[in-house]
Amino acid sequence: QVQLAESGGGLVQAGGSLRLSCAASGSIRSINAMGWYRQAPGKQRELVARITSGGSTNYADSVKGRFTISRDNAKNTVYLQMNSLKSEDTAAYYCKTQVTTTFLRYLEVWGQGTLVTVSS
Repeated sequence: QVQLAESGGGLVQAGGSLRLSCAASGSIRSINAMGWYRQAPGKQRELVARITSGGSTNYADSVKGRFTISRDNAKNTVYLQMNSLKSEDTAAYYCKTQVTTTFLRYLEVWGQGTLVTVSS
């Protein structure tokens, strides 16, 4: 089994910053891509940012220049630094990882979500 533990959400004023963390644990052989998604009330879940095992990144157009995704492979952790937050960034943020387990199974694992609320 593989588990994801997210942290870092909260309430922040517009223009402020937050840093989300997502740590993977369990029967992990290797972690491939890691990403952050978000879902606002009444909307579909969307990709925010993604980073491959080699460090290549891609971002949603709406967050380019404001958010930065990074990972610490030694800690099996992915981060999302969010700056210049806007009210439209308010959403539940979910971490997703692609994992190869020690039993050589390929899994896509989702975190439980962490709420980010940006007040205007």
